[in-house]
Parts: sequence; C-alpha cells; structure tokens
Amino acid sequence: MTTSHDQVKFAYWVPNVSGGLVISKIEQRTGWDIDYNRRLAQIAEQSGFDYALSQIRFTAGYGAEFQHEPVAFSHALLAATTKLKVIAALLPGPWNPAVAAKQIATISQLTEGRVAVNIVSGWFRGEFTAIGEPWLDHDERYRRSEEFIRALRGIWTQDNFTFRGDFYRFSDYTLKPKPAHPLPEIFQGGSSRAARDMAARVSDWYFTNGNSVAEIKKQVDDIRAKARANNHAVKIGVNAFAIARDTEAEARAVLDEIIVKADPEAVNAFGHEVKNAGKASPEGQGNWAQSSFEDLVQYNDGFKTNLIGTPEQIAERIVALKQVGVDLVLLGFLHFQEEVEYFGRRVIPLVRALEAKTGAHAEAAE
Repeated sequence: MTTSHDQVKFAYWVPNVSGGLVISKIEQRTGWDIDYNRRLAQIAEQSGFDYALSQIRFTAGYGAEFQHEPVAFSHALLAATTKLKVIAALLPGPWNPAVAAKQIATISQLTEGRVAVNIVSGWFRGEFTAIGEPWLDHDERYRRSEEFIRALRGIWTQDNFTFRGDFYRFSDYTLKPKPAHPLPEIFQGGSSRAARDMAARVSDWYFTNGNSVAEIKKQVDDIRAKARANNHAVKIGVNAFAIARDTEAEARAVLDEIIVKADPEAVNAFGHEVKNAGKASPEGQGNWAQSSFEDLVQYNDGFKTNLIGTPEQIAERIVALKQVGVDLVLLGFLHFQEEVEYFGRRVIPLVRALEAKTGAHAEAAE
C-alpha cells in the first residue's frame, strides 16, 4: 500500500522573476508580482502541490529584467497559505550563514516550520562581479556551499556552536530561537561531480536538471551509493517543464511554438554562460553540458524530462521517474495559474492511482 510518505512530491518554480520559465516571445500568462504569486500559491496548495521554489537572481538578463528577493518573497507566500512549503534560494557569498540561519529560523517560527532553503552555488560570473563578490573556481564554490550547509545545520541544532572552515568561522555561537520542528530542509542543485558528492555528504535533497529516465537513473544510483557510504540519506528532485493538454497534438504544438518563438540572442547568451560554468568543473561536465539550443530555451532542461502530452501520458512518465528513485518533480509552466490548476485536477490524481496500483502489485509479489 502506498502511503503519503511514499508518494512522489510536486513542486513548482515560483515566478518571482519576470519573463516566465522559457526564453521565448510566446505569450506567457504568468505574472512576477506578489498578487499573482499569492493566488498561484493558494491554487497550488489546493491542487496538491507540496512545495514552491523561489528563484534567486541579482541582475537582469535572458528576459528576466525584474527580480524579487527570494527570502522575503517566500515569507509572503507562506503568509498566504496554510500547508504549502516554500523553498527560499540562498546564494553563499551574498549571504552569510549566520544571517541566513537567523532569517530562516524566524520564518520557520512564524510559519510552523513550512520554510526550506535551496543552496545555489552560483553559475553566473557576471552576477558576482556586478555586486562585488569574489568569483571562485567551480569546485571551490561547492566547497563553500558545503561549509555553508554545515554551518546552517550546526547553528540550527547546537548551542555554543564552534566551526573552523576555510570560508566560515564561528566561535561559541548560540542562536535563539532555533527553527520550529521539523528543521528546514536543505536542497541543492547541480550535476557535476562536486555537486553530487556534496549532496551525498550534507544535503537533504538534490535537484538535477531535466533529463531522460535512463540518464536520471545514473545520477540517482551514483548519489545514493555515495550517500550510503557516508551514512547519509538524500532525496532526489528532477526539473521538468510540463505541457499538459487534452491531446498530445495540442501539447506538441505548444512546445513547437515555444521553440519557434525563442529569443535566439538571449538563448545563446544564456547557453554561453552556463556551458562555461559547466566546463569549469574538473571533469568538464555540468548541468548544461549536453544541452542543445532547444533544451536551453527552458532554463533547466525541462523539456528533456518529456512531461509533454496528455494527462495520462504525463502521469505514466512521472511514475517511471519515481521507479528509478525520483522523490519530487519540480515543475515549470507556460501559464502558471491555470496550468497548475489543470495539473492538479487532471494529472496528480492519475499519478496517485498509478502509485496505488504499482504499490499493490509490489505487495502481491512479496
């Protein structure tokens, strides 16, 4: 029998950044303002979504001309909901772990523990340069992020916390009040060796870019094996851009229009930056190493996950992801409010039915 604990979780990208989730001139009935986002959070909560992920951007680019700060924005969404968990992005460098720990602990206390964090190691050198932050080599950015996570968790769980790292140092520090129970979950992203190894040591959740079931399975197996060796457990979230329509032809037509109306200059500029970031890793791999122009039209390779088609097709593909170890699907949409509602009404019930069916089959086989 499948319990709610075993069910795949659903999250959506919070559009607290202008331009939507695709680098395209196609119409996107999505707003980046707080009124739109408050209503979206309420729709998502009512539609069966578990999490929302607020984005972090400091500078304009690739269609994202305006950006709201994610911690404050996340708190506003939490205040407008009662069950939804909101994941606030934090960028080591601009954020110090002492400030972040205190911010998030306070929000946790005010929202009965519904806040989480996503530690973003950084991929855009120009952004760091613009705000006067040092730009570290690829693996050094992940070393700093790991120290950031260790510091956060130490501050949240210990009194008289002392830490001696290369990037952060604490001496006999006690935070009061600490976060509400349960502690804020710690998410991180990446596909490089350094990102995966960090997740296998310290993170609660690992986000990876969109990809095929077979390629995602390779990452899941790799991370879980390393985590076991470290006596650690990590859950896996996968990015996807969902286009759910009554017919497959309708869904494919929307995808074709997104690609046809892509902004080539913005897509290529984005591709140049992210591919450079990936090549900077020692193995020359990263989130976007194998991404084509069409893939890059969606920031995190969401088309690759292929949640494009009828509700039945999408539900089957989500369960296939679950069967290779995916615990959460992080979704982007073209028209967020109406499509989140449609997804909750038409897709999530089919996923739950398939989960119950596959769970019953597994029990019968034992």
